[in-house]
Amino acid sequence: MEFRPILSTLLRHKTAATLIVLEIALTCAIICNALFMIGERITQVREVSGLAENELVRVQLTGIGSDDNAEAQTKADLATLRGLPGVTAATAMNQVPFVNSSWNSGVRLAQEQPRSTLNASVYMAEDQFVETLGLKLVAGRDFLPDEYLEFAAVDSGAADNIGATIITRKMAEQLFPGEDAVGKTFYSWGDAPIRVVGVVEHLVRPSMQGGPAAREYTMVFPIRPHYSVGGNYVIRTDPARRDEVLKASVAALRANAPNRIILEDNTKTFEQLRNEFYQAPRAMAWLLGIVCISLLFITALGIVGLASFWVQQRTKQIGVRRALGATKGQILRYFQTENFLLATIGIVLGMLLAFGINQVLMGKYELPRLPLYYLPIGAVALWLLGQVAVFGPARRAAAVPPAIATRSV
Repeated sequence: MEFRPILSTLLRHKTAATLIVLEIALTCAIICNALFMIGERITQVREVSGLAENELVRVQLTGIGSDDNAEAQTKADLATLRGLPGVTAATAMNQVPFVNSSWNSGVRLAQEQPRSTLNASVYMAEDQFVETLGLKLVAGRDFLPDEYLEFAAVDSGAADNIGATIITRKMAEQLFPGEDAVGKTFYSWGDAPIRVVGVVEHLVRPSMQGGPAAREYTMVFPIRPHYSVGGNYVIRTDPARRDEVLKASVAALRANAPNRIILEDNTKTFEQLRNEFYQAPRAMAWLLGIVCISLLFITALGIVGLASFWVQQRTKQIGVRRALGATKGQILRYFQTENFLLATIGIVLGMLLAFGINQVLMGKYELPRLPLYYLPIGAVALWLLGQVAVFGPARRAAAVPPAIATRSV
């Protein structure tokens, strides 16, 4: 099919053609970025935490008395929890995953380094930390008994500097690319080097700080936390006994010290914590999906409306072509080709606009760069949408009888 008659017709209807091109361009730009953002949210929701989530429950509390007896009370609580039926392991933590706040610290490879290499979240490890969370060591070892320090001693400066740490594989790859991280040192708390003794496969940081790329920049220090730091007990049990163990744990902790306050709103299973933590990304993905569908529907209506208008305006011209021997298939292909050209121009402009929008989002919301493969996805979607939308008006155009050419205007 020759494109000259099509281009000539479009030039005679510049306003309508320009409007549909701009509509397609805007839709393409928004769809590409929206699909990218949906993909990012789905990736967040499905991320691997490294935890035995379906076996873990969390009890959060506060108000156990003065700091002077906090360490002793914490040890008594852990002994009680570990003795409960169904409990396989229990530990105290300064923070837990799937909340909206976290302990964070800069990490430097050299003491005199002016700026941190990265920012990592800090977990303080009580006995059974790795065992309770179900972390998988991929290199090195767990902490030795003589490596543990009390938080009060570290905080006051009475204890030696932190001598050992366990970090995640992603953090190890970022700090020591292509090298074995075990035995390497870095600087974070204090002026003394901290030696890596183990590497775990996964361990997410509690919050979204730093964006998706930094979700697993986490390190574990052998520091025993107590309730002046953070009242989090994490208990591991059989998935079928979580509710039973959670109730028993709350009752045992209340009996262990009557002046404590159990924060019941934050006392729940890790699956509940995760579902609540990712509620916003899931809602955003659904909202963006609705926006995409609505935009595609509006664009389809625009294409149908414009094509129907042009068919009505060119009814006699179509009749003349039919009288001169044009088949229904040729008329159908004419309108489909015309729409394909408009869609192509709009898609090209939309791709440029998509990159522009992505640059703004990168600057304001720290989103990653838009991957190139989202552009052909958006282009194919709009090409298909255009052909489907124009098919009805094109069929009506093809059905115009040759006799219409003999009628007077």
